[in-house]
Amino acid sequence: MKEFARTFYKSKAWQRTRDGYASSVGGLCEECLTKGLYKPGEIVHHMQPLTPDNISDPSIALAWDNLELLCRDCHAAKHGSVK
Repeated sequence: MKEFARTFYKSKAWQRTRDGYASSVGGLCEECLTKGLYKPGEIVHHMQPLTPDNISDPSIALAWDNLELLCRDCHAAKHGSVK
C-alpha cells in the first residue's frame, strides 16, 4: 500500500464502500466472470488509480463506478505483477 493512501484505506468510509460494493456484485471476481469463471473476489480495485491529488475526491475514491471486485490473480495482473 502506498504511504499516502494508508489513512484512506483504514477509514470507515472506505471500509463501508468496499464492503457494500463487494456485496453488491455477489462477492465474485468481476474479471473472472467475464471469462465464465466463478472465483471469489478478494480486493476492491480502483479502476482510476488513487493519487495524492485525487484521493480526497469522493467521486473517484468512493464512487462505485470506479470500483471492481477482483481475485488476487486478476488484481496482480491489473498492476502488472502476474505470478
